[in-house]
Amino acid sequence: MAKKGSEWAARIKGEVQKSIIGQDVVIERLLVALLSNGHVLLEGLPGLAKTLLIKSLGAAMGLDFERIQFTPDLLPSDVVGTMVFQPKEGSFRVHKGPVFANLVLADEINRAPAKVQSALLEAMQERQVTIGGETHQLPRPFLVMATQNPLEQEGTYPLPEAQTDRFLFKLLVDYPSEQEERAMMERWGQLTQQPKLQAVSSGQELLALRDQVDDVHLSPPLQAYMLALVRATRDAAAGNNGSGKAAAKVLSYGASPRASLALVQATRALAWLHGMDHGTPEVVQNVFFDALRHRVGLTYEAEAEETTTDEILRGVLERVPVPAGT
Repeated sequence: MAKKGSEWAARIKGEVQKSIIGQDVVIERLLVALLSNGHVLLEGLPGLAKTLLIKSLGAAMGLDFERIQFTPDLLPSDVVGTMVFQPKEGSFRVHKGPVFANLVLADEINRAPAKVQSALLEAMQERQVTIGGETHQLPRPFLVMATQNPLEQEGTYPLPEAQTDRFLFKLLVDYPSEQEERAMMERWGQLTQQPKLQAVSSGQELLALRDQVDDVHLSPPLQAYMLALVRATRDAAAGNNGSGKAAAKVLSYGASPRASLALVQATRALAWLHGMDHGTPEVVQNVFFDALRHRVGLTYEAEAEETTTDEILRGVLERVPVPAGT
């Protein structure tokens, strides 16, 4: 079982990397999200191949892909679909929107108003949408990868905490290294089209692999460690650092119980991808930042001092001891 995970991950990565250079961690996190039945929020500047990445993943997995460009004038029906009148039949017919795909790219999700975000929220959480009073199930597997531009905030609608909490991960996409960018120029500088990728997996295989991921063992001390990490963020929001003494309040709110569940799910999936049949503290620490950075909020004082969420979370990792027997 354990060997199956590393082989499957290598197969998918090898195909995706025919069109994507670098972004190894992002690709791995997307595979973790697929195995965990979660969604991913990407924050990065334009031109970092976010659209190409999810499209390439869909091709390598043999899954349907749709892209939705979020704009201020977007309507919920543009996302989930609507009822269309058929004159010849004298009746209405359901026209399903682009959300009815296995992989959905919600590009610049914070540019759409709240009613559109709410429509997508039902799809993300319930894996279903309601059109004309009738509920329609979304295909399985189903993953939403939403993107945000971290710099351009004019004319945007910030995602509410209730929606960001629905994402399994928030990933920060940075510029490629000089070596990676040089490789891009050498590989694509003379070509006018991307290579055609082959489907090396399928949705049916992915759904079957999730049963193997569920069998990854997490010891009680390791689960206690995850819980201690999440509760430490609430201590930071309450103004103490776990020592019983008052400390500067750096978080306005701590992580919700969904963070604990996200750590459990992501730890199992990542351990399985690495060919392991049990979770370890190192695997927990590997996914900790991605699973929690969007589930806590900085205070105004911390923002004024230009403190980042990752710096606060790094302090949490340093303060919380690893239990024996993990």
